Amino acid sequence: MKWKFALVILTTCAVLMSMSYTMLIPFLPMYLIQDLGVEKADVDMWSGAIFSISFLVSGIMAPIWGALADKKSRKLMALRAGFCLAVTYLLGGLVTNPYELFAVRFLQGLSAGLWPALLAIISAGAPGNKLGFCLGIMQGGMTAGGVLGPLFGGLLADQFGMRSAFFISAVALFLITLAILFWIKEPPRKVVANPKPIKIWDFSLLRIGAVKRMLICAAVVQMSILLQQPIMPLYVAELQGSMDKIVLVSGIVFSICGVSGVLASPVWGVLGQNWGYRQVLYLSLLGSGIFGLIQVIPNSLEWFTFWRFVGGLTFAGIFPAINAVLTISTDANDKGRVFGLSYLAQQMGAVLGPILGGAMAAWFSYKFIVGISGFVLLPLVVYLYLMRPNAEDFRGSTLEQK
Repeated sequence: MKWKFALVILTTCAVLMSMSYTMLIPFLPMYLIQDLGVEKADVDMWSGAIFSISFLVSGIMAPIWGALADKKSRKLMALRAGFCLAVTYLLGGLVTNPYELFAVRFLQGLSAGLWPALLAIISAGAPGNKLGFCLGIMQGGMTAGGVLGPLFGGLLADQFGMRSAFFISAVALFLITLAILFWIKEPPRKVVANPKPIKIWDFSLLRIGAVKRMLICAAVVQMSILLQQPIMPLYVAELQGSMDKIVLVSGIVFSICGVSGVLASPVWGVLGQNWGYRQVLYLSLLGSGIFGLIQVIPNSLEWFTFWRFVGGLTFAGIFPAINAVLTISTDANDKGRVFGLSYLAQQMGAVLGPILGGAMAAWFSYKFIVGISGFVLLPLVVYLYLMRPNAEDFRGSTLEQK
């Protein structure tokens, strides 16, 4: 199968997948209040629990799905995830109370694993000299979905109610499943003499230093995102001075970061190919931390939105660099497992983020929480730099396992 055609299809799937997620997840606090009857005083607690349960379960399952992808079929794992997620999104639009939504999010966690499967397929099929470009484009697709999702979600909620967004997301996930079924073919795998049996719970890849550091990085970055995500609509309302059209307005604010990410992701991918993935990771983390702090300085919604746009330019380089280092640090037959572990790390961060954010909301201002989410990236840069290998070539293609 032509890698360029596969890249187009998989990137389109990434756009639809990200749209489905961001049409809904940023607005869960509003869904709880407006549709499910949760009191505003209790919404932080419910938001944290409902955000976290899916991340916790999907993180536990991710290494299992990754190992099965390497053993059986990455395409089959993508089909499983796409179809099951479509069902859970449909159920999410039918719930009538927060307990049912909690149960649906639990099932959603069992269904997850689509993004790691897509990454495993493209990283196994892309030419080595196009890896950075492909991962940058894929991340750009995810970011583009992150731009379109809140906008569509906000418009749908404003015109037809939030339940309609769940149903549209279910359709999008079903289309993803069909696209993968009919248009994606896995590249032939290398025949390994005396292959090692694949264990479902195999963490031997953590013995690779580069993998371990990238997983720590992925967890912290994801935690920083989810620290602020549950409270972001309420912070936007605070800056706006009212709850008027809050879902639509917060959707625009969410999206603006993604607009800059769409522009920057392919550029970061190419820079990583030429400068070195680690150098790009250091720079993008540093910029994200600095601009994450700067964005809490203004008290106007307009300036807050502007600095989110600028921060999105630097944030876009983080995950393509992490995924590239993971790819070049592991064997071709381990892609499912390594991206499963990456997903586990991200979900661990995603569990901690909303729990910490919800707890901090009881003691600190929303502005403080948004600022902390940027600050935590700065010591992460220091850690990665101090723990870097003693030597590596200009493109970061040697000594990656140290």
